[in-house]
Amino acid sequence: MIEEKKFSKYLTDVCLSELCRVLEYKAKYYGKRYIQIDSYYPSSQECSKCGYKNEGVKDLSVRNWLCPECGSVHDRDINASQNILFEGIKKYVKELI
Repeated sequence: MIEEKKFSKYLTDVCLSELCRVLEYKAKYYGKRYIQIDSYYPSSQECSKCGYKNEGVKDLSVRNWLCPECGSVHDRDINASQNILFEGIKKYVKELI
């Protein structure tokens, strides 16, 4: 528990560009591919099931939302992580073609 608090404090102290630089370096070191997603990609606003973009989710106080198109319920953070994964896969496939 104490180590977890130290790690989260460390992450708040490190700027995002430095974290991305280290991740890219480590990925190259281990022979992996590093794909960076645009920081303005609306990952928490887009439904990970049907792709509907919900503009009402811009407010950070909205933690859960219901997609009006497909009816699926989304947790903001889980939905965003799924969308980031899918966007990374799309970019990876485009690089292969």
